[in-house]
Amino acid sequence: MEAFNLTSSGPPTFILNGIPGLEDAHIWISIPFSTLYIISLLGNFMVMFLVTKEETLHKPMYLLLCMLALTEIGISTCVVPKALCIFWFSFKGITMDGCLTQIFFLYVLAIMHSAILVTMAFDRYIAICDPLRYATILTNTRIAKLGLVGLIRAVLLVLPEPLLLRRLPFCANRVIHHTYCEHIAVVKISCGDTRINQTYGLVITFVIIGLDLTLIGLSYGLIIRAVLRISSKKAHQKALNTCTAHICVILMSYSPVLFSALTHRFGQGIAAHVHILLATLYLLVPTMLNPIIYGVKTKELRDKVGKYTCRM
Repeated sequence: MEAFNLTSSGPPTFILNGIPGLEDAHIWISIPFSTLYIISLLGNFMVMFLVTKEETLHKPMYLLLCMLALTEIGISTCVVPKALCIFWFSFKGITMDGCLTQIFFLYVLAIMHSAILVTMAFDRYIAICDPLRYATILTNTRIAKLGLVGLIRAVLLVLPEPLLLRRLPFCANRVIHHTYCEHIAVVKISCGDTRINQTYGLVITFVIIGLDLTLIGLSYGLIIRAVLRISSKKAHQKALNTCTAHICVILMSYSPVLFSALTHRFGQGIAAHVHILLATLYLLVPTMLNPIIYGVKTKELRDKVGKYTCRM
């Protein structure tokens, strides 16, 4: 109990309490968490290995898949190791700097992930609506530059969050009821005026989701218009099949994020452990399923996986 009786003197140290109300089940909850994490690492590292190893996959679409896999490895690694330390060893303490570092990298990677999904939608638009110019419009160099722009955007948008958090006072209550340092969860335990922090966090969430989903929706609107102009049903099917995997990934990436953001701020009637489970699972489930979806729906990746599997 001494760990919880923290005073306001000295450098701030927080307690990550895991999932409140389910402390006795932490060891059992760790089993699906660690399983999801391992599958996510294996799947995403496999995608990165295949794209790096096979020259036939050195194309813009697969470079984007490689970037997506890298962000997903980073997102899950930002959260799961610390969560497992809480579940297995009750290592609940985290310094202020450690907490702000986790927030910074987690949100930078999440916004970067969103930017890559937008670029992938643009890639599909060019591939279907202007296929003859695809090779000249989307080169590997241009994709790398777009990735760099996405990273700069993420850093500039996220950097104010830890800086604004650092200015807040934290009194005796430094217990964060969560498995990781989520921005709004840290804001809620401050004993100071948090209106700026809450407003900025909410605005960033809706600006990123709103802007990126609008761009994705515009790309797919133009794709649908182009597909409807094609008379051949076989061509219809082929064009839509190239977008199926990306659409599934978009739905899995944005729906839980938006739902969790809304329930965490406005869903006062929802139990705390439900908030926390959702907020953790929406980081893990998509990162596990995305490489599987692309592996199943993308013939070239599927063939390469079969090639290396047969060698074992």
